[in-house]
Amino acid sequence: MSAPSETTDPGKEAQRARFAAIGLMLLALAFFSTLDTAAKYLATRAGIPVMQLSWLRFLVQFVGLLVLVPALGLMSLERLFTTSKLAKQMVRSTLMAATTLFNFLALQYLRLDQTITIVFLAPLVVAALAGPLLGEWVGWRRAVAIVVGFVGVLVAVRPGFAHVHPAVIYSFLAMSAYALFMLITRHLAPYDPPLVTLFYSMFVGTALGAPVALSQWVWPHDALTWVLLLSLGLLGGTGHFLFILAYNRAPASAISPFLYAQLITMVAMGYLVFGDVPDLWTLAGASIIIGSGIYLIHRERVTKGMG
Repeated sequence: MSAPSETTDPGKEAQRARFAAIGLMLLALAFFSTLDTAAKYLATRAGIPVMQLSWLRFLVQFVGLLVLVPALGLMSLERLFTTSKLAKQMVRSTLMAATTLFNFLALQYLRLDQTITIVFLAPLVVAALAGPLLGEWVGWRRAVAIVVGFVGVLVAVRPGFAHVHPAVIYSFLAMSAYALFMLITRHLAPYDPPLVTLFYSMFVGTALGAPVALSQWVWPHDALTWVLLLSLGLLGGTGHFLFILAYNRAPASAISPFLYAQLITMVAMGYLVFGDVPDLWTLAGASIIIGSGIYLIHRERVTKGMG
């Protein structure tokens, strides 16, 4: 006697997809935090120019894609270059290159928690623009939760902004490029496979950064520096691929607020590598951010339950 067939509930499937997207986003953020930590270490302690760091971050990943993707039978080299949205892929890739460069410039002078705090403005920009640009509107409760999460970020780093360094301008430029990058990523998801989108990002970043990076080249003096330099592409590539998959599974307005969770990994990296000890302001802000994230999950469940 055969088992009765189960009817798929579209609501539950969508909810599971969103939770999977959140998990992918959090994992991607862990890779991004490690990437920023390595870049800051290389720029401030190993004396590697920022343009060299940015270029190698793209070059290593670009070469890896050229070799591994066809070798593993995932996609032909010709297919990697095939896109139905070439102009938007180029714009998105340029925005990613700009985000990386401006962020690395800021990391030379600011702490990890300071740079990520400014980047945390990006979800607010995305949430505000996702409605008119992508048709993904957020309700007032989730909008309030996003604002509360941002307030938590301000609480977390309040002491660090007693004396504002001019390098915050770099962070604001990185944040602006990042917000637009996220919106275009979501728009492109239905048209091109994640590997194609990832490939174009690396291709454009490598091509744009090569002239300046090679003119400023500094040879590493020890094995650790070489390992960290080569790891930039691996960390960024893995995180970026998970990032694309996350946006392929859920609306931008649903998962962007979880970018706030990166504060936790950034604080941990800052303490472990640079000796930055979190204070009560940081802990209080982190609590607010986590509470905001939990509420967002709750609202997601309530909304789906009513649908």
